[in-house]
Amino acid sequence: MNNMNQMMKQVKKMQEQMMKAQEELGTKSIEGTAGGGVVTVVVNGHKNVQSIVIKPEAVDPDDVEMLQDLVLTAVNDALNKADELANKDMGKFTGGMKIPGLF
Repeated sequence: MNNMNQMMKQVKKMQEQMMKAQEELGTKSIEGTAGGGVVTVVVNGHKNVQSIVIKPEAVDPDDVEMLQDLVLTAVNDALNKADELANKDMGKFTGGMKIPGLF
């Protein structure tokens, strides 16, 4: 019975650490770029877009599709980096296993 209590304490401690790490992800900023930096997107570790910066040289009224592609590329770059950060930060608790709904 003592081993079970010890194990439950360890599980609870790990859960608390995981929750803290997940909260901290929300405070981290990740930047994605496209077009050599003419479009920059910043997301947090929870994959919420915080800002989009478009430099004037990226704006061509005759080629809106290019700007749309740059924004899309920068957003995807930022989101991929956010996934990498979450996997790195949370992976120490899961041993690299991907647990659905955890992060």
